[in-house]
Amino acid sequence: MSDLSLSILSTLLLLLQLPATAILLSRLIKGAFRQPPIEPTTPTQEMYGAVSVVVPTLNERDRLSPCLAGLTRQSYEVREIIIVDSNSTDGTQDLVKAAAEKDPRIRLVTDDPLPGDWVGRPWALNHGFLSSSSGSRWFLGIDADTQPHPGLVAAVVQAAEAEGYDLVSFSPQFILKEAGEMVLQPALLMTLVYRFGPTNTEASSAERVMANGQCFLCRRSVLAAVEGYKSARQSFCDDVTLARNIAQAGFKVGFMDGAKVIKVRMYEGAAETWREWGRSLDLKDAASWGQTWGDVWFLLAVQGLPLLVVLGYLLLGLEGSRLLLGLNLFLLGIRFALNLAIAPSYDRTQAPKTAAWLFWLSPLADPLAVLRIILSAIHTPTQWRGRQYGPQ
Repeated sequence: MSDLSLSILSTLLLLLQLPATAILLSRLIKGAFRQPPIEPTTPTQEMYGAVSVVVPTLNERDRLSPCLAGLTRQSYEVREIIIVDSNSTDGTQDLVKAAAEKDPRIRLVTDDPLPGDWVGRPWALNHGFLSSSSGSRWFLGIDADTQPHPGLVAAVVQAAEAEGYDLVSFSPQFILKEAGEMVLQPALLMTLVYRFGPTNTEASSAERVMANGQCFLCRRSVLAAVEGYKSARQSFCDDVTLARNIAQAGFKVGFMDGAKVIKVRMYEGAAETWREWGRSLDLKDAASWGQTWGDVWFLLAVQGLPLLVVLGYLLLGLEGSRLLLGLNLFLLGIRFALNLAIAPSYDRTQAPKTAAWLFWLSPLADPLAVLRIILSAIHTPTQWRGRQYGPQ
């Protein structure tokens, strides 16, 4: 490559990366002032019967037991635990019925056949909301693959009331077990941190609100005011879509760190993580076309390119702007430092020692993570949790 070509390429990359770097720093600096993760707590008398818990299931028998065990350890703040099953064929319903014999708060309901204009998860959650008691003040959506700690429900309600939130969701501690996911999953998670900043920080606008449906707490009155999950019925990221719609309606929405109150084993291995989580990680169902592709530019500039640019200089012997090399070394330094920041969000104790250390190499998977976001932004999902949507 000629010197002129390198100079033009360096200039173009700087024009791409410099404004994105400024945006990234403005978001990450908020992390220095954020609140710590919430802690498990005991309920107050005012919380008695305040919460209806709803868990959507579809062939979740192998993952549901820890979730049910954790929910039954919650105290009197939980009025009911509604399992909304979408006609599972793997024995999920039998597992729930057995649990209900030990805890009368557990109730199994089956949702109606899925309409053509709904996605399965928001349909099940909406059914659970309609089936829940009007005496509860709070609706708590919990995913079947989560593992709630004792004191979870009291802690999330206390946090919501202390901050005056009408809706607040919580990031979990992720359980990693296999070598491939040690590298890929943190890189994919970092795409969210880069786009929306750390948890426990305020979103700049309703369009930048982040949410997590694995632990999703909303005032029942607010959910009723927006007609349940209706506004997110066609979304594969219904949690973010609903949270943004509620924020746009003028209610206070938050996103907090729940790593000390809930764990989750999302997917088995890197391949399933790439396939399943990657389908919705672009969040295009909750964003405009411009926002989706603006985020793609941003992630490409600050997460996808730095490693490639540095390797181009160091391994391929390319020469060019020292400013460009310095900028990308700086971005790589930030990324490796952020591994320290997100480390408490991961439980790696169940992984072999030969695999657990690979977590620290996750920045090397950043170009793949950004590629997954690009692919997801281009394609509309046609399958989710065993269900087909749209063209076959």
